[in-house]
Order: sequence, then structure tokens, then C-alpha cells
Amino acid sequence: MAKNLAMSMGQRDLATRLSHIVGEKLEVESDGQRVPFAKLVNVGKRQLTRTDKEVLTLSALIRALILTTVFGSKGVKYSAANVHEGDLPSHTDADEVETVVVRLVSRLIGNRFPDFARRSAITAPAVMAGLGILLHRATLWCAPVDVMSYERVERLLADFRWEREPAYWDGVCASVGSTGRLNFSGGVKDSAGRVAGALLDPHSELGRRIRGARS
Repeated sequence: MAKNLAMSMGQRDLATRLSHIVGEKLEVESDGQRVPFAKLVNVGKRQLTRTDKEVLTLSALIRALILTTVFGSKGVKYSAANVHEGDLPSHTDADEVETVVVRLVSRLIGNRFPDFARRSAITAPAVMAGLGILLHRATLWCAPVDVMSYERVERLLADFRWEREPAYWDGVCASVGSTGRLNFSGGVKDSAGRVAGALLDPHSELGRRIRGARS
């Protein structure tokens, strides 16, 4: 088993625990039924195939979205390490972090579940990491200069184009291969910052691109 996949399944890891809580508490509508989000998270693979019924992997949920929501851009460095309570941001504790992170991540996924269900670009690890960096700004422990409300986060995300198309994501966190297919296999460390920058600045070149705005 790959190292990062094994860590994703380790219950002593704080980020893993938070991911399981989100999966258990959040309910979404799938195939006309309300089901726990956990049923749509694959715990055994690093990458999904077209035949898999799940919408994302546990590894991506933990190492991309959860960690960056907790730590902001610094969360990327924990992508291959276990996270313990002693690693949490100063002036926080595990209970506070759990309450805030579970609420924010559940809201984000619940509000955009149709995009997750389609396995659109929103499920790409680098995009999820960028989303987590944005969500971090709505936490109670975010640096005062960067803090924003969750409502502001929603406004920033309102016009994104989540389709897996080169016009929106090529050069942001994906590239076009020789077959013309868009490839999101680039690392979170390389692309999360670009995604976050595009999310935060709708008037930048990359921000306009992922909104489908014309130059």
C-alpha cells in the first residue's frame, strides 16, 4: 500500500478523523436518495477509474481539502505526513478545529455536490487544495489580514466553470496531452497556489479563465 494512502486510512491522524466525520455527518442526494457522503468516498484507491461509483478518494479529501482548510497554504506541506493535535494552529484546540472545519467543508461540498457527482474539475486534488486555502480564510484562526466570511467565499465561487475543459483549466492546474485530453495529474504542491490565486482574484488572468470570461 502506498505511504500516503496508508496514512489516509490511519485513525490516529487528525485530518483522517475530520474526513470521516464529514463523511458521516454530511448527507447528499445521489440517484434520488439521501445518503451519507461517506458512501461516495473511495477509501482504497489513490485514483478513481471511470467505473468506480464514488466521486473522490479519501486521500484527496484529506490531503487536499481538509488540510488546507485547517492550515491554509501551509497545509500542502502536510500532504505526506501525519497530523496531530500538537501541529494545529496556535490558539486553537482539536474540538474547535473539528467544529469549524467539519462545518465549512460540509457546506462547501453540500452546496456543490452536483459538481462533485459529475467528477468535474472540482474533484481534482489541486482544485480541492485551492478551495481549502480559500475556506481557511473563513476559519476563526485565520490571520486577521486575510479573514473573510463564508458568504464572501460563496460569492467568490459563484461563477466558476467546473467543466474539465482546456479553456478553463489548462495552465492553471492541468495541461493538454498529445491526445488533446486535459490532464489533472500534476501535483498539489505545484498547482494549489495558482488555483487559490485564481479563486481569490476574479479579475486576474487565471481568475478570468476559470470563470470563462473573455479577454
